Amino acid sequence: METSKPLMKDKNVEDVDVHLYRSMIGSLMYLTSSRPDIMFAVCACARFQVTPKVSHLYVVKRIFRYLKGQPKLGLWYSKDLPFDLEAYTNSDYAGASLDRKSTTGGCQFLRSRLISWQYKKQTIVTNSTTEVEYVAAASCCIKVLWIQNQMLDYGYNFMNTKIFIDNESTISIVKNPVFHSKTKHIEIRHHFIRDSIEKKLIQMIKIHTDQNVVDLLTKAFDVGRFQYLIASIGMLNL
Repeated sequence: METSKPLMKDKNVEDVDVHLYRSMIGSLMYLTSSRPDIMFAVCACARFQVTPKVSHLYVVKRIFRYLKGQPKLGLWYSKDLPFDLEAYTNSDYAGASLDRKSTTGGCQFLRSRLISWQYKKQTIVTNSTTEVEYVAAASCCIKVLWIQNQMLDYGYNFMNTKIFIDNESTISIVKNPVFHSKTKHIEIRHHFIRDSIEKKLIQMIKIHTDQNVVDLLTKAFDVGRFQYLIASIGMLNL
C-alpha cells in the first residue's frame, strides 16, 4: 500500500460491484493464513466492504499484482535452528481512518520460525500510545500463554517467554502498576499480564523500533523497509 495515501471513504468517488469486491477480499483473507506479508493491506481493504469505491478496488488489485509477482514467496522452516519461543508486539496508534481506533499486531516465533501472527483493530478508543501498546502486549501475552500450554503436551516447557516491545512506558506499567497514572484508563481485563510477569510465564524486553518485525502487520512501508521486514520474519522464495 502507498504510505502517503491512507484508505478513506471517498464519498464522491464511483461505487464498485459489492459482490465482486467482497469475493476478492474473501479470497485474500483466506490467503493471509500463509502470507503474513499481505495481512495489513488486506485487512485495511476489508474495512470498506459495505460501500466499496473505485479507490479501494484499485488497492485490492494492487495486492493481486504483488502476489502475481511473488508466486513462490513463503515461510521457510529450518530444522537446524534453536527451538525457543519468543514473541513481538506492536500497535499503530489511531491508525484506522474510519473511527481512529488503534491496530494491534503480534507474532510468535519458535526462534526464527514464524508460527503465529495476529492483526486486529482494537474494540476500544485508547487515550495514549502507552495505553494502546499495553493493550497490544496483553493480547500478545494471551497468545503466548496458549502456545505454552499447547507445547506442554509435546514435552516443551517455555516458561519466561520473551516478548519484545519498543515502548518503554508499557514495560514500566507491567512491572510497576502504580508507576503511571495512565493505568486508570485501561480496562481491568488487560491487567492479567502483570500476573503473568510475576509468575515468570513471560518477560517484557525493550527493543528498538527498527527491529520490531511485527511492524509488518500494523502499517504500510516503503519498498526497502517492507522487504527488510519480510526477510526478518523468515519469508523466502521457495
